Amino acid sequence: MNLNNASPINLSVKDIFNNYLKDCPPEISEFTFTNLFAWQEYYNSFFSEWNNHLLIFSKDFLGKWKESKTKMNNTLFFFPPIGETPEEVIIDLFNEIKNIEIHRVSENIISKLKQTNRFSQLNLIIEEDRNNWDYVYDKDALINLSGNKYRSKRRHLEAFLENYDYEFHLISEEWLEYCRELQNKWCVMNECERNKDLQEEQKAIERLLNNYSELDYNGGILLVKDETAGYTLGEMLNIDTNVIHIEKAHVYYQGSYQAINNMFLKYCCGENAKYVNREQDLGIEGLRKAKLSYHTHHMVKKYIIYSN
Repeated sequence: MNLNNASPINLSVKDIFNNYLKDCPPEISEFTFTNLFAWQEYYNSFFSEWNNHLLIFSKDFLGKWKESKTKMNNTLFFFPPIGETPEEVIIDLFNEIKNIEIHRVSENIISKLKQTNRFSQLNLIIEEDRNNWDYVYDKDALINLSGNKYRSKRRHLEAFLENYDYEFHLISEEWLEYCRELQNKWCVMNECERNKDLQEEQKAIERLLNNYSELDYNGGILLVKDETAGYTLGEMLNIDTNVIHIEKAHVYYQGSYQAINNMFLKYCCGENAKYVNREQDLGIEGLRKAKLSYHTHHMVKKYIIYSN
């Protein structure tokens, strides 16, 4: 295997990625071309086609942003292979490359991996990656907010609807600058300049907004008297699940987060969308509490695989 022939992820390779993802619909939130393109500068990702699978990896993510599990220098970060038999390709990768870790591996792949005859021949460690588990919700439950468990969410939403003269629009070119203005305000309020992760998120959002016409995401924007109260960006992850990549709101408007979440789900998604993947909490306590408060339908568990 010659990884030196791999290419960076850019708009010119979108069809390659979409073809693989169409044939092998993803479960994890990372696997849309939109998301991979948005975070390209963060991961510094490369891709290669090998054994009828799409390989996505980074040469410097481990060490630069996250610590390697193996403590080895120059450890390669891989996402799980995309193709018909990723579990077999994972075994091949560990046989071919010594300094490798595979991250964000779904429970389904782990189950198949353990059943392969060759798995026991390798001394591999499989570790839960709780901070990157995806939160998946029933879409209708988030729209209706019925019952006592959603009482506080319902009250916040009702407060917004009653207190403000608002407009909701699905994202188009004319609304992108409004999204950008709110994002910049949000960054000031949350002191992005003091937080490297928020700085990287800001770069990812800029890539999304700057390349809107070339990407396949949709979104919604919430206005109060021509001021942006909230916006969200998402897309279909697979046949029955919508994924929310970005959601921001101005806390000046009571209930703005509940409102943008609710309205987007009402008007954005295809009829087949039964679930909403709201991505991971990254181990941030406040974010975990917020995501749990919406009562998941299920979690998409992810794991890290590395050599002992």
